Amino acid sequence: MARPNDVGAGPFLFGGLCPRQDAGSAPVNLLRYWGLCPQTPGGIFEAMMGEKCCEGLAVSGAAGMLGFMKGFPDLPPIWLVAFLVLNWAVALVLPGWSSGLLEGASWALIGLGLGLIGWSAYWFWRRRTTIEPHHMPGALIVEGPFRISRNPIYLALLIILLGAVIGRGQPLCLILVALFYRVLSARFVRPEEDALRAAFGAEADSYMARTRRWL
Repeated sequence: MARPNDVGAGPFLFGGLCPRQDAGSAPVNLLRYWGLCPQTPGGIFEAMMGEKCCEGLAVSGAAGMLGFMKGFPDLPPIWLVAFLVLNWAVALVLPGWSSGLLEGASWALIGLGLGLIGWSAYWFWRRRTTIEPHHMPGALIVEGPFRISRNPIYLALLIILLGAVIGRGQPLCLILVALFYRVLSARFVRPEEDALRAAFGAEADSYMARTRRWL
């Protein structure tokens, strides 16, 4: 996925959520950087809002925003923290339900996610391959949690966010889980699958054929 190049400080639509369909425009490229606007039609905002979305809310300063994004540490835990903050902020403005049952379910899911991350990290250490995204893998891990999911760490991050959303009790925040899923898929899962195929060929294809991407 190409990242945006330097762009002049022309106006762009607020948040990049309603870009015009000009494939070379700053907002479209910015959304592609975020992994929310794929090269082909049918991006997540088109699916949510329809093919034609709002035209207003122009904001200047594209160059400053893009300059910030170039220094953005593109790592899944950073994305998780961003979505956790959004969940907290939305629930602060629009308080949700509160109960001991929801709180218990929240902590159970967060604990499950952390445990799954630890189990997966152990296998990265045991097979002596990098756990950091955007690097060529040194081994094809098919043991442990990787027997039931090709992406157990990313699955764990989704579980943690879901737990946090349940804990705040605001149903509207469930959309954050869907958006986070989209970011992980576009920015990490698919590129890493391509890297596995490039590194391990038929062995990677066989593993992907017998193991689900998520669950």
